[in-house]
Amino acid sequence: MPCLRGLLLQLCLLFSLVFLTQTARSSVLAVDYGSEFIKASLVKPGVPFDVLLNRDSKRKIYSSVSWKNDDRLFGADGFNIATRFPADSFTYLKVLLGAPFESEGVPFFASISPAELVRTPRDTVAVRRSNGTEYTVEELVAMQLAYIKELAESTGGEKVSDVIVTVPAYYTQFERDAVADAIEIAGMRMLALINDGTAVAINFAMTRTFPTQEYHVIYDAGASSIKATVVSFTTVPGDPKGKSTSKDSTHVSVAGVGFDRKAGGTELDRRLRDMLVEDFQTKHSQDIRKDMKGMAKLWKEAGKVKAILSANTEAMSSVESVAFDIDYRSKVTRTNFEAACEDLRGRFAQPILDAISNAGLTLDDIKSVILAGGHSRTPMVQAAVKAAVGDSKIATSVNADEAAVLGAALYGASISSHFRTKNMKVQDIGVHNVHISYPSEPKNPEQQPKIIHTSIFPAGSKVGVKKTLTFKRKDDFGIKMAYENAAAPGFPTDLLEAQISGVKEAIGNLTERGAIDPVVKATAVMSESGFATIQDAIAFGEIKDTTIAGKLKSLFGRGESSETENSESSSPSDSSTTTSTSANETATTSSTTSSGTATPSSTPDKKSTKKESDTISLVLDVKPLSVPALTPTEIRKAREKLIALDNAEAAKRRREDARNILEGYLYRVRDLLEEDEQSPFMKCSKEEERSAIREKMESTLLWLHDQADEADTVTFWDKRNALEVLERPVQHRYREIDAFPETLNNSQKWNFATRMFLVEAKANLTAEEEADLPSKWTRAEIENLEKTLKEHEGWLNEWVEKQKSVKPNEDPVILTTEMKARAKTLETQLYKLVKRKAPKPKKKTSTSQSSSTSTTSSPDIESSTLETPASSPTQTTTDTSTTSTSATEGAAATHDEL
Repeated sequence: MPCLRGLLLQLCLLFSLVFLTQTARSSVLAVDYGSEFIKASLVKPGVPFDVLLNRDSKRKIYSSVSWKNDDRLFGADGFNIATRFPADSFTYLKVLLGAPFESEGVPFFASISPAELVRTPRDTVAVRRSNGTEYTVEELVAMQLAYIKELAESTGGEKVSDVIVTVPAYYTQFERDAVADAIEIAGMRMLALINDGTAVAINFAMTRTFPTQEYHVIYDAGASSIKATVVSFTTVPGDPKGKSTSKDSTHVSVAGVGFDRKAGGTELDRRLRDMLVEDFQTKHSQDIRKDMKGMAKLWKEAGKVKAILSANTEAMSSVESVAFDIDYRSKVTRTNFEAACEDLRGRFAQPILDAISNAGLTLDDIKSVILAGGHSRTPMVQAAVKAAVGDSKIATSVNADEAAVLGAALYGASISSHFRTKNMKVQDIGVHNVHISYPSEPKNPEQQPKIIHTSIFPAGSKVGVKKTLTFKRKDDFGIKMAYENAAAPGFPTDLLEAQISGVKEAIGNLTERGAIDPVVKATAVMSESGFATIQDAIAFGEIKDTTIAGKLKSLFGRGESSETENSESSSPSDSSTTTSTSANETATTSSTTSSGTATPSSTPDKKSTKKESDTISLVLDVKPLSVPALTPTEIRKAREKLIALDNAEAAKRRREDARNILEGYLYRVRDLLEEDEQSPFMKCSKEEERSAIREKMESTLLWLHDQADEADTVTFWDKRNALEVLERPVQHRYREIDAFPETLNNSQKWNFATRMFLVEAKANLTAEEEADLPSKWTRAEIENLEKTLKEHEGWLNEWVEKQKSVKPNEDPVILTTEMKARAKTLETQLYKLVKRKAPKPKKKTSTSQSSSTSTTSSPDIESSTLETPASSPTQTTTDTSTTSTSATEGAAATHDEL
């Protein structure tokens, strides 16, 4: 059934992607970047919608980048050499993206990887290779994304620039900034970031309808964490009379999120690895923790044993020469493994309960718990989930490994202008409380300003929202945006600071114009991708209209003051809030929510209908706090660093290819020289030629073994070309001998076809001349063709006779290329005449019509003169045309056969 559902999903998605225009050529790359594996999908016209395969035809790609000396490896190749080069192999980087150096993710990564971690000037994490080269985590992730980009371009046959990447819903702005920076360093443009639970929900809804509202939990047990997302699904009927709403639409709305950042599959691997370490040290009394390669081998072995224990109650662990020249053997039981993870049992299911609680629902409201993520197959995880929600609610309705990337690909297609997908509206939420703080305006210089805190995007707020903040201020001030609480241990709370200046001049200007109670308005935005910022700031004041019409309008209560407070709509979940510090100081917040479709959009700002004289733009300077994103200069330098690395590796590959080609060519020439006397090479070569080739081949082989390591690409090609110059005459003779019979046969066929045509054409031409009828050809054309035929036959006979006396090891006197060219001249001239259409016969007045006319004008002539002779011109014309057509068809048939 899962395979059938997967096939149905692929077919449905394939036929749902419709071109907007025939000429639009675009592609969208979707990437589900996991801590252990990467899954990708390319949406492109003409390419089947499916998961992207790597060069080994694998659908899952290890999230690894490693170095073997100077060779950079990705995927399984990079993961597999970790046991040999542990200090130069990097996996599980997801936990370090955007993480401060003092956060809990750093020591956790250090416990599973021997990589040397370095603090960056931004207080984030970088790694140092064994040769001393340092790379930031963003650069390493960018290398992996660039590798996926290369695979996509190889599959799609064109450049890929637009990408959408899945991220955990709990990701902070710092972590999302790191992902965005990695995308840009990789040379791509970020369409959006999508929460992985939401992506799975889109995949689930793609092939289903929901006549009534349904709540499902997307339970994602991944390598780095466990997440649960409560999603509401509803199918809204379209309006048959409407244009844009004539089709049914599926609404996918996230209602609640729960998560555990640590209780994932990697933590299970770590505990199982520690079990093997303790068992080794008990048996052999050696501290294997000091051996980097030994620890890397046990880490790899722990992953294998865990997979076996998912289907069996026990597994044998076997590692040859794990460390200290010791071969390690041990039996691990599922009971012991689960006992080592007993404290995690309650944490496996807790995110589900948290998500349901955050959504304001109960377990009875949930229709099913949909399992996703590779580690949802682990028996202890499944047991914990079943114990919490009941066996009847467990559903395996999606592909646990690929649902997220396929849902992200569909979302990416929906926000691209080049595709039209199933009518689906997606609404996600944020999981962290975001508030602003700013100093109050003191009444006198001696007063200490108070700090005012206002929540603008509480946890559970919809994304894609704009909120207008209103301040009664007279001087410049700053706004700080921050999380109310630390999103994770070691993470800062401050996000950014926005300094608003030019307030005093703008307020004074508005007051002079007659504005009533001018205020400062700033727009706070929570984007679809989960980025919060202050977008713009203005000074606004309602200017009193002193005209008679304005006075009358004000008299009847129709002034603009009533519009100011309600100029933007408020969502029920994002109600307006007002924080008052005094009678003169208020900060009012009103929100504008986007349409909720998959395409990022914003509701038009109704303030644009105000008169320009009511509004003055202010200077807004937004600066990041805590963990800043990479600056454009830093991104450019990182990009140049990766490009230089790519170019160096490409040059190295070209050099290795040139060396391999030279080496293979030398061995081939050596084999030719060792063949028997009846081989084509020996027959077509002279003894002095073979001696020169052998001498050059042996000297080049000696150079290849002794000096090739220091040679460059050009030198390899020069060495090959020098030997090819000696071999080329021999190969030329062999190719000429091989191609001569077929070329001669084709030339003779054209001679035969031309002679056939000339016989028929001459006969037709003579008959048409005797009947005074038009002909397709002139006598001169026939004679010219006959002359060309005789010249070709004479040349061919002469030089073929000369070629018969030429030995195989001598250069030919007649080349097949010249034979083909001369035959082509005859072919072209013949074909021109064969394909010519027959001219229409001239219309002549019939004898009967002439006689009738004569009878009318001369009554003395007898009516018997109206009889037509037996051999009339009309009959002759018909017969001649038939003969001409027959000759033409015969020649044409002969040409087609050739």
